[in-house]
Amino acid sequence: MWESYINGFKMYLKLEKALSDNTLNAYIDDVKKLTQFFTIHEITRVPQNVTRHDIRDFILWIHEMGFLATSQARILSGVKNFFKYLIEEDIITENPLRLIDAPKIQRKLPVVLSIEEIELMMAQIDRSKPEGERNKTIIEVLYSCGLRVSELVNLELAHIYWDDEFIRVIGKGDKERLIPIGSVALKQARLYYETVRRHMDVAPGHAKYLFLNRRGKRLTRVMIFTIVKTLAEKTGITKTISPHTFRHSFATHLVEHGADLRAVQDMLGHESITTTEIYTHLDRTHLRKTLEAFHPRFSARQ
Repeated sequence: MWESYINGFKMYLKLEKALSDNTLNAYIDDVKKLTQFFTIHEITRVPQNVTRHDIRDFILWIHEMGFLATSQARILSGVKNFFKYLIEEDIITENPLRLIDAPKIQRKLPVVLSIEEIELMMAQIDRSKPEGERNKTIIEVLYSCGLRVSELVNLELAHIYWDDEFIRVIGKGDKERLIPIGSVALKQARLYYETVRRHMDVAPGHAKYLFLNRRGKRLTRVMIFTIVKTLAEKTGITKTISPHTFRHSFATHLVEHGADLRAVQDMLGHESITTTEIYTHLDRTHLRKTLEAFHPRFSARQ
């Protein structure tokens, strides 16, 4: 019984919502966790008779299973969207999650690199090796454009508009966006392409991608993580960083220097401005300098 509804939900997400395969599969897995809960506890339910009490018991179960609050919230979001779909299809009349609150999530400030730390990392790159120019381009593009690692590895040569200084990326949900690319990053990308990339033996099916490994294949997400981690260790940076740290740094530095939050939202590809607002955090040094510069009594000494 559940399988037919889940298959219908899957087609709905794919055709009407145009979600990426990763997001679609995550939603389906969330609903399957609910059916697993019913099976384990020998509860006979079809979507039409799932109650609010069932959902509360389900939340308690996923909590006891050790899922973090962020994971619990994501699972509930997927299940809630499943029941919204059933309402749209006139299969049920009320969403049992309508009055259920998601677990409270403590919002942590992202780890951010300073400009000096980013420059120190790039200084560790051995540019005498072919992969050196590639790795420097990776760091420059990550920081210049605030890309997700998936967007970086899938960046195509045809999506670099050299003269207009823009790149086109495919983000979450297969949504496209245009992002300005800084002159420094663009110059480095051109250097990598002209001196290394265009002379490589490219594996079939990988010719369209900018970043390739030694075997002429598109770089993997894991390889980007390895490159960043290695550079951080060589630099002696003790912060826990990943490729996403450059995205955080990109956004934070823009906001700190007065960039419009809506513009930052567009460049990051965030659906909600609320997600972007986390970058309005500033370091204490910046706050102190702002107060000293603009508050009439802050620097006054009695």
